[in-house]
Amino acid sequence: MKIGIIGLPQAGKSTLFQLLTNHQATSSAKAQVAVGKVPDPRIDVLVKMHRPRKTTYATIDFWDVPGFLPGKNSGGFLQSVSDVDALVVVVRAFESDIVPSYNGIQPYEDFNALQQELQVSDWSLLETRMERIAKQRMKNPQAADELGLLEKCQATLEQDRPLRQLELDEEEEKSLRTYDFLTRKPLIVVVNLDEEQMRSDSYPQKEELEGELARLHIPLIKVSAQIESEISELDQDDARVFLDELGLEDTGIARLARTVYAHLGLISFFTVGEDEVRAWTIKKGTAAKQAAGKIHSDIERGFIRAEVVSYDDLLECGSSQAVKEKGRFRLEGKEYIVQDGDIISFRFNV
Repeated sequence: MKIGIIGLPQAGKSTLFQLLTNHQATSSAKAQVAVGKVPDPRIDVLVKMHRPRKTTYATIDFWDVPGFLPGKNSGGFLQSVSDVDALVVVVRAFESDIVPSYNGIQPYEDFNALQQELQVSDWSLLETRMERIAKQRMKNPQAADELGLLEKCQATLEQDRPLRQLELDEEEEKSLRTYDFLTRKPLIVVVNLDEEQMRSDSYPQKEELEGELARLHIPLIKVSAQIESEISELDQDDARVFLDELGLEDTGIARLARTVYAHLGLISFFTVGEDEVRAWTIKKGTAAKQAAGKIHSDIERGFIRAEVVSYDDLLECGSSQAVKEKGRFRLEGKEYIVQDGDIISFRFNV
């Protein structure tokens, strides 16, 4: 899974990238890529129970895309985000001695500038493709269907709406995947605040930004890169005190990771044992046999059954043995739909 982090210069995007991946961001005209661990307290509990030799969290590939300025470097910027699965837009609300190079402190305007650039890119791609299809119409019997789908896209963009708001049936969705429309990608907005803004929940253009995101059904995460940097240097107990003082249940990094998962329709199942406790990422609605293939293709090919315990049942019972004694241990077949938090042992034969 690839997540592109985009924003205007001095928005704090590279700091966020560094916090997410523990990878030092450097000044570069090209996108930087690093792997970020998905925080999951369930993994920590399972590790205490099983004391494995190895612990593996779910991960996300984050792309730190060079800062964007409207009309100046859109070509390289758009090329950098064409290959990601989703976008995280960082907008700046915090004040500092570093003056923004574009528009001042206006998070709502910054978001609109980025959104407009993505829509212009989609419009250009759409026009090019529609012109090509129009020329092929007489020779290609499927051209009319494709043109009809693209006309739906055109109507949506003409209404100043991103293509992710376009409702499609299964066949249309499949056809549209062959295009690289940027406003079709899932989008999350991170507003970067200072400590006082976090405490007061107040920042410039708050009503405008939050109203627009609600209209577009885009999730908003409030993060302070300044606070996150300080928390990252504390031990667990001191970090908890710091978060409590701010009225936060968890770090912004953890909240962002969870929002990415939820927004992309992803869940985690776990495998546990003395060798390793590991989280595996799958799409919500994945059947047991296909989930087994995430571990190894041989397990999917020779699938016999899945031995399943829910995380909540294990937590309530206290041990795997107690789960079995209380009848919470289940044997499931290949069509079983894996649930978030399932702890699974696959039986197979090849």
